[in-house]
Amino acid sequence: MCGIVGYIGDKQAAPILLEGLEKLEYRGYDSAGLAILNNGKLDVVKAKGRLAVLKEKTAGGKALSGNVGIGHTRWATHGEPSDTNSHPHLSRSGKFAVVHNGIIENYLKLREFLKKKGFEFISETDTEVIAHLVEYYYNGDVIDTMIKVIEKVNGSYALGILCSEEPDCFYAVRKDSPLIVGLGEGENFIASDIPAVLSRTRNVYFLEDNEIVKLEKNRVSVFNMDKEEVTKEPYEVKWDIAAAEKGGYEHFMFKEIMEQPKAIRDTISPRIDGGEIVLDDIKLTDDYIKSISRLYIIACGSAYHVGVVGKYIIEKLARIPVAVEVASEFRYSSPIIDDKTLVILVSQSGETADTIAAMRESKRMGARTLAIVNAVGSTIAREADDTLYTWAGPEIAVATTKAYSTQLNAMYLIAMHFAQAMGTVTPEKKASVMKSLEELSDNVAKILDNKEEIQYCASKYYNSKSVFFLGRELDYAVALEGSLKLKEISYIHSEAYAAGELKHGTIALIEEGTLVVALCTVEKLFEKMLSNIKEVKARGAVVIAIAVEGHTDIEKEADHVIYVPRCDDTVLPSEVVVPLQLFSYYVASLKGLDIDKPRNLAKSVTVE
Repeated sequence: MCGIVGYIGDKQAAPILLEGLEKLEYRGYDSAGLAILNNGKLDVVKAKGRLAVLKEKTAGGKALSGNVGIGHTRWATHGEPSDTNSHPHLSRSGKFAVVHNGIIENYLKLREFLKKKGFEFISETDTEVIAHLVEYYYNGDVIDTMIKVIEKVNGSYALGILCSEEPDCFYAVRKDSPLIVGLGEGENFIASDIPAVLSRTRNVYFLEDNEIVKLEKNRVSVFNMDKEEVTKEPYEVKWDIAAAEKGGYEHFMFKEIMEQPKAIRDTISPRIDGGEIVLDDIKLTDDYIKSISRLYIIACGSAYHVGVVGKYIIEKLARIPVAVEVASEFRYSSPIIDDKTLVILVSQSGETADTIAAMRESKRMGARTLAIVNAVGSTIAREADDTLYTWAGPEIAVATTKAYSTQLNAMYLIAMHFAQAMGTVTPEKKASVMKSLEELSDNVAKILDNKEEIQYCASKYYNSKSVFFLGRELDYAVALEGSLKLKEISYIHSEAYAAGELKHGTIALIEEGTLVVALCTVEKLFEKMLSNIKEVKARGAVVIAIAVEGHTDIEKEADHVIYVPRCDDTVLPSEVVVPLQLFSYYVASLKGLDIDKPRNLAKSVTVE
């Protein structure tokens, strides 16, 4: 989850590295550091805390001189946040500097091996093992050395490596952790993510596992484990750097919430042609879809909540049985998979470690895989049998909003495409869903235009100690996401429950002044939700209700009502989630919290 940058060229490296780290701080903000190669000597500066501490310590990079360097922003796994545990790490002699994203699973064994060889350790990190191991195996050729290191190390890693004996280059390697190469004119880069290099170049290489790259200012060479040079095709990034900037908004999260109408339109519109769903070049034939005996949706976090929605709508529209699984548990649960199993993987980054592992296990067992991914060229996008991109653009805030919304859009498209193939959807239902998909962007824009009402609700209840989100069917799936958003960025205890489960324990937690957010948009279950609201009100709860326009009866029961436009119930989750995103944002803002970088979290979970 850490962020890595590297630079070589004619310019001073440190300011460029700091600029790149600013774009990657969402990946981790426990500490940051730089290593600059200058006149055959490695100068290392690192500091606990946000990147601003490092910038101040280095005078914005001006205190470090040199044209080649690597940088790192850390999300702590092994070892507490501290100056000592910060990256880069130096080898014993100071010949090598290493930055690392990932986890070295056998680091304790390697640590003991190196101790017996006379190496001393000053940090608690698994990364320091890499620095010493590189030095131990170094024979004058860094590529040979890296091959030996890779053969010894188990785990996930993206590495950037400087060698004091080679002042005109630096090296990098990846396995199961994201790393791209940026190709410039007279300068080249590495980074964990594209935004870090986008102000300098639009051309990148996506590295495969165990590919080693040597970067010089006028040349980039990629090698495999046999030390054979590999030909790579550059990818041109289409989106503009402005898409990864705040653009006048106070927070990335608010900007990304407000970008949802465009993201929804960009994801849906190209996939509707003549009233039919067209899923790009995905090769799922009608015969194959009809042959599916079992379908899994696998994801983590908010993407898992997309999967819960997906289960409801695929089963409802296409009549295919669906199981939703948390990626981190899936491969340990003895899943039942064969060649008639389809596995749908949902990941914004396409680099989520648990989801990658679940995908690979599924493929090993014979399943076909379909990925819903935002990041072009990511590991999941490359390895899945089919990929449906969500055109959300870059999402910088740790708490996802527009990526979640576009994942929902992708799930609607898949469900309708499957329903068309299965012949399980009536012409009337199809017309209703298609009309709602085409109007969805405008409907979300209408909700955003009403944001002041949601802000008012937040101003009344931002000091709540506990919040409960209730819903039934699809509303329950959205309640899960609303609850997660609130706890992620406001640190308020929040839970989501299926409203029918109130009497099975949850109602014991309701007391005078408890805030309940009741989602009441499923038409057939509206009356039942009114009963649930009465139950919690009788025990002193304050209720904010989300309802579809026209259901004014709910005003008699709830303290506040936020309305969303009418549309087909299949598509309603995309509307219902928007007030919940805004509510969470405004609560966190009123509490004065760091909304884009909530404590203990990182944007992409690339380690188990």
